[in-house]
Amino acid sequence: MHARRQLLVLAALGVTQAWSLLANAQRQAKVWRLRYLGVLSRNVYYEAFVQGMRDLGYVEGKNLFIELRFAEGNYERLPGLAAELVNLKVDAILASSTPAVSAAKRATASIPIVMGVSGDPLGAGFVKSLARPGGNITGTATPMTDFVPKQIELLRRMVRKLSRLGVLLNPGNASNRAISKSVETAAQRAGVKVFADEVRTPGEIASALQAQRQQGVEAVIVLPDGLLLQQRGQIAELAAKYRLPTMYQLREHVEAGGLMSYGQDLLYNHRLAATYVDRIFRGANPGELPVEQSSRLELVINGKTAKALGLTIPADVKVLADRVIE
Repeated sequence: MHARRQLLVLAALGVTQAWSLLANAQRQAKVWRLRYLGVLSRNVYYEAFVQGMRDLGYVEGKNLFIELRFAEGNYERLPGLAAELVNLKVDAILASSTPAVSAAKRATASIPIVMGVSGDPLGAGFVKSLARPGGNITGTATPMTDFVPKQIELLRRMVRKLSRLGVLLNPGNASNRAISKSVETAAQRAGVKVFADEVRTPGEIASALQAQRQQGVEAVIVLPDGLLLQQRGQIAELAAKYRLPTMYQLREHVEAGGLMSYGQDLLYNHRLAATYVDRIFRGANPGELPVEQSSRLELVINGKTAKALGLTIPADVKVLADRVIE
């Protein structure tokens, strides 16, 4: 009898393994339909996400179809684009930023939504808690207000006797308002006066930087935003023209000629977002997948820009940098 029970157990295990292999094969054979909603056009963040999906075995044209919708920097287009994606009957939506998540949330309460970037998903009402989101939204969180005091500290070490600080923000981006308040609080503690300007178009960016220079601003913090990222070349050129040292959260600005950035690696966030999509495709409930707060921080400095502005990078700042562009 003992031997017979062993045979029955082995047979049962064989059936279980067979079903597991069959289920996995069916999952791989299915063509998953994903929708990507972004503020900007196709960019490095999208490519990082796609690479993350590819690393997990999803290949466009084989077992994955991605429908793209980009607002081209115009937040007012996001609700309509989100509605289009919902009507296409998809398996999941990847919303690349806080405004995109907000638009997707308003469009559907049933289709799983994965956040590529979200400054404060709890405060924005996207999730009930980070440990247990509770709805149809999960993904990565980027607590962007946490970096502000360090950004101001780094600027003060680069720009001696900094007393007047400019801020560029897009009022259409909810996270920008929260970050701007953090800048004002941290600057006040450091004895620095803040001159904040709201910008919605490239023309307003030019006017704001010109006005800030006329107000005697000695450095500028540019908040993380789709439009401002899209216009990073314009901002770098104007900052050079007005000889304004600039601080950012995104390294792409520094690669375009800005002075320095301190913040999270959003390419990593988008690769991480791919793992959430994979788990949802495998049957996971987004409301039960904890939101992950990325802790990868990086300091990038453009040495060429510093030299052009007549600034010397302090040795203790340079040693902290993850990258110095020479």
